Amino acid sequence: MDILSNSFKQALRARKPQIGLWATLAHPYTAEICAGAGFDWLLIDGEHAPNELQSMLVQLQAIAPYPVAPVIRPPWNDFVRIKQILDIGAQNLLIPMIQSAEEAAAAVAAVRYPPAGIRGMGSAIARSSRWNRIPDYVQRANDEICLLLQIETPAGLAALDDILAVDGVDGVFIGPADLSASMGHLNNPEHPEVAAAIDDAIGRITAAGKAAGILHTRPERAKHFLSLGATFVAVGVDASLLARAGEALAAQFDRQPRSPASPQGGPY
Repeated sequence: MDILSNSFKQALRARKPQIGLWATLAHPYTAEICAGAGFDWLLIDGEHAPNELQSMLVQLQAIAPYPVAPVIRPPWNDFVRIKQILDIGAQNLLIPMIQSAEEAAAAVAAVRYPPAGIRGMGSAIARSSRWNRIPDYVQRANDEICLLLQIETPAGLAALDDILAVDGVDGVFIGPADLSASMGHLNNPEHPEVAAAIDDAIGRITAAGKAAGILHTRPERAKHFLSLGATFVAVGVDASLLARAGEALAAQFDRQPRSPASPQGGPY
């Protein structure tokens, strides 16, 4: 079996919709439970969830037997952390808070071996190459990485066309929560101004031949984005699913949470 071939990247290139789940509980047991649920991809979140390199590694190992693609979001566009995440075996990365073509180009360089990029040569001690048991790993690795960039500010939207023109960018993900906040509509991504900006961005991404992505837990909104041509769409968050299902079960016995959930206008 060719474990290096990236089926997730191939699916996005073929414009085959990939439905995903945000994995934020930072534990291999819950990641494995989610891996068997039927989703196409799982996002292991290192930006807002309490994940470090070791917890990312054990989650990658836990979900490896399942037909689901892991995507890792590092905390920042940091070439050092990106190098480490690649070495533990991640092939799909979602880089947050990209606001310019220069930042996009830096992310591309971070995921590629020289001379195309600046990724350090450490395959002999890396899970990514199975400790050099994949004989052609360093020759093929660059082409098998799927690099997704997250746009979540007006500055990012203004630079979107330039970002899309950067060679090596496979897709762009729109972050509705941060975008709505930075546009002055905190916790309200359904505001007409924000909704119009998101729809326009998805159209521009797909017109450029790149994969468009987004997270939204309301099925009707997720299906709307799919209808616009988005191809990697996350439709739930593990922590939220557990919280809301637990509250619903308790409510059947006239019990209420000690700290009721705040009204949520965001995509989570």
